[in-house]
Parts: sequence; structure tokens; C-alpha cells
Amino acid sequence: MNKLVRGFVTVGTALSAMLLVTGVASAATWSSSAAFGSWTDEGYYFNNDVWGSGAGAQTIWANSPGNWGVWSDQPNTGGVKSYPHVGKDVSKTLSALSGVTSNFTVSTPSAGSFETAYDIWANGSGYEIMLWVDKTGSVGPIGSQVATATVGGSTWNVYSGSNGSNPVYSFLRTSNTSSGSVDILAVLKWIESKGWYGDVTLSTVQFGWEISSTNNTGENFADTAFAVNAS
Repeated sequence: MNKLVRGFVTVGTALSAMLLVTGVASAATWSSSAAFGSWTDEGYYFNNDVWGSGAGAQTIWANSPGNWGVWSDQPNTGGVKSYPHVGKDVSKTLSALSGVTSNFTVSTPSAGSFETAYDIWANGSGYEIMLWVDKTGSVGPIGSQVATATVGGSTWNVYSGSNGSNPVYSFLRTSNTSSGSVDILAVLKWIESKGWYGDVTLSTVQFGWEISSTNNTGENFADTAFAVNAS
């Protein structure tokens, strides 16, 4: 294929992707292309959360916590560019909770560099706990592996590190999945049992995609079922 034809194909593909997301976003209850565009619905909040250096264009859209997604066009330059997500505040200590569970169903691109992940915060921003349920490409967790654990309904490789401000505990599922459920409280209590923190306050549970690159083309990510249940 000559360069001129390849150029037209590339532009056409990108335009088709943009038209697709424009149609989805315009039909949605809410959408935003602002870096930190946000919205609340049914006790949940959404954020486009484009924060990384050299980030490209991104549009988040939502109808409900179980029907939302994002179109993202991120260059393959290394480093996380964004974390579009849905979240729910809990604001209770572990000892005051009898259960915290969550379910999800997502569709993601077949290529690029990203992970589908819960980002859980305790004691405000004092502790960060990530649960990676799907990993594509070269993205990797902060720190080094310290354990393998079967807890919360899955088996995980557990990493411990720091983002420079607070400890980060990352749980990488040993096999990728696009749908399932997680016993979040069981994971948090497992960490407590290791003495890595005490009876912390579960501040908020977030879920979305940490995107490093989309192979220089715009890609669509969607969440078709999601809930956090805390009691």
C-alpha cells in the first residue's frame, strides 16, 4: 500500500472512530471532553481524569453508573495519561463495615497499553489500593511483588510501593477478565492482617481504565454493568 493511500486509510479510520464517539456522547445523558470533566448520578460520581504528561484527546460519557464509557486517543509515549472512572464514597472504617462488594462488565480494545482497575483510597489519600482485573500492553504496577494471594474472589499477584506521597498496594489478577465481582472488604482486611495499615477509613471506591496508550488511534472503552454495595 502506498503512503498516500495509507494516509487516507489512517485518517478515515480516525474519523470513523471520532464520529462513533461523537454519536455515543451526543446521545448520552452527560458527556465531557474537559480534562477533569465531572458529573454525579445515583450517588456515584464520574471524572474524565486526564492528568498525565503529553495526554491526547479524550471524551467521557455516561447514562448511569452501569452504562458509561470513554473514547480516548493517547500517544504511545510511555506513562499513564488518564484514568476515566466512576466512583462512590463510603467514608467508614473497616471495623464499621460488614460488607463491601462490587460487580463490573466492560468492553475494551484488543491493543494498546492500559488496565481495567479499581482505585481504592483509604484515610483520604493516605493509602491507595489498586485491583487490576485486566491488563493489556506494557503497563505495570508501582513497586515490587511481595505476595500472591487468593482473596476477594480471585487470585492476585500483590505489589507494594509508593507513588511518592503514600503507600500503594496493587493486586494484579493472575488471569484477565472483562466481567465479575470482587469482595473489596475481604481484600482490605487481608492488607490489615499483614500489618500494612490498621483500622483505616475506606474513603472511596473508583473503577475505570488507567490508559497509557491507544496505539495512536482513538479507542472506545465501555462499562455496561457496575455497582458498589457497602453496608
